[in-house]
Amino acid sequence: MSPSRRSVALLGATGSIGVQTLDVLRREREKFELVAIAGGEQLSELAAIAKEFDVKSVAVKSERHRSEFVDLVERDVEIVVGDEGLRDLSQHADVIVNAVLGFAGLPVTLGALSAGKRLALANKESLIAAAPLVAKVRNTDGAALLPIDSEHCAIHQCLASSPGIAGYPDVRRIVLTASGGPFRGWNDEQLKGATKEDALHHPTWTMGAKITIDSSTLMNKGLEVLEASALFGIDVERIDVVVHPQSIVHSMVEYVDGSVLAQLSRPDMRLPIAYCLGLPERLAHAYGALDFSKPLALSFEPPDAAAFPALGLAYEAARVAGAAPAWLSAANEVAVAAFLADQIKWRDIVAIVASTMDHYVADPLDSLSSLYENDDVARRWARASLDR
Repeated sequence: MSPSRRSVALLGATGSIGVQTLDVLRREREKFELVAIAGGEQLSELAAIAKEFDVKSVAVKSERHRSEFVDLVERDVEIVVGDEGLRDLSQHADVIVNAVLGFAGLPVTLGALSAGKRLALANKESLIAAAPLVAKVRNTDGAALLPIDSEHCAIHQCLASSPGIAGYPDVRRIVLTASGGPFRGWNDEQLKGATKEDALHHPTWTMGAKITIDSSTLMNKGLEVLEASALFGIDVERIDVVVHPQSIVHSMVEYVDGSVLAQLSRPDMRLPIAYCLGLPERLAHAYGALDFSKPLALSFEPPDAAAFPALGLAYEAARVAGAAPAWLSAANEVAVAAFLADQIKWRDIVAIVASTMDHYVADPLDSLSSLYENDDVARRWARASLDR
């Protein structure tokens, strides 16, 4: 590998973020080399990526997956397995892209930061659930945490004008924008009949199934409030959410002098991906570029808290702190999976999360073992709600 090229490990290579990261890497072969990948059940796609990019190391879920992958890849690669494999690959490149789905991405987040790597994070659940533990390893020499989320990438860019003092005292508030999802403006009667097909039909973004469902309930925005607080060290009371149906303004930062900085672009996840890979350089591909010679209408409105109570649950989990955000994320994963499997109705998703949170017992979350225990207990309460 040329000394001027950055090595990249893409963990979660076959999902939506993984596919778009590959597109960025294809355009930037002189700057980046993909050296490691990880995937789940889509082994044929994983093997095709390994062949195309001449990848050296691959992580799969189990020994069964390893056996199947060997037959598909037809070349000599290092194959590692499970959480240990993910943790191993999270330390094997200059830039680690964590696009693993859900809580399973935690070993990557902790492994990359503790090894002093640049972590391009698309896995918000691991940061939200383990915020106190992630905070401990973020100070490792060389470690850098950059958000692939479009909203948090926007905030990162807007905060560049701040001196970087802890807590950003010159910032009055962060404003996260939400598209409103597919059910913006729906009344109570309509929401009672919301189907899976309705929920998966996002008006502005093309994303994986889990995050699309989260967007339909506004739980995704609630999780992003928690993520923004953990990423930037700003209390949730200084983080607001506004609905912006056009998805052009990706988020804003309001300063104490009344100035508001915003980042604007067409919806395209390749922009934050390229930003996280290239920083401090901006890669010369105009993902999401706007044409200001044409009319452009931008509108904003408050979220409907009564119709979308997930947002309030997230703020409450942030105020309780400790392991409460971990419970929120775990219960939501269980409920969304059940909805996608046609086991519950759309309105049941947030109801199950709320019911689970009623059983939360305060825990400061001071160890990894405590986190896994809390995650397990929360999932058991959520599954009990499913049975009821």
